[in-house]
Amino acid sequence: MAKPTAYSPTAPTRAEVDALSGAAVLEFGTDWCGYCQGAQSSIGQALEPHGEVRHLKIEDGPGRALGRSFRVKLWPTLVFLRDGIEVARVVRPQNVAEISEGLSTLLDQTGKNERTA
Repeated sequence: MAKPTAYSPTAPTRAEVDALSGAAVLEFGTDWCGYCQGAQSSIGQALEPHGEVRHLKIEDGPGRALGRSFRVKLWPTLVFLRDGIEVARVVRPQNVAEISEGLSTLLDQTGKNERTA
């Protein structure tokens, strides 16, 4: 298995996130967090079949505005966004199924948006 990518120390602004189009997952955490390290395999397995979903790994911590704007309290936190709007959230996922459930909600939103367009 490939080594997971590092959490980015630079984050987009909340306005940039709100303006995202399509499906996206924001993953908040840190590289040194044991919970984050433990969840990487499950996150990778759940996201692998969904290459169309943008995945942003964002380093979080005190003074990090983006994490605070999403009220992140525990790591990792995955926020599932459709066109910049939160549709699901998973905090400290224990397995692939929890993440897949969030992805299902996200992708169901995609289908609804396309049917009503």
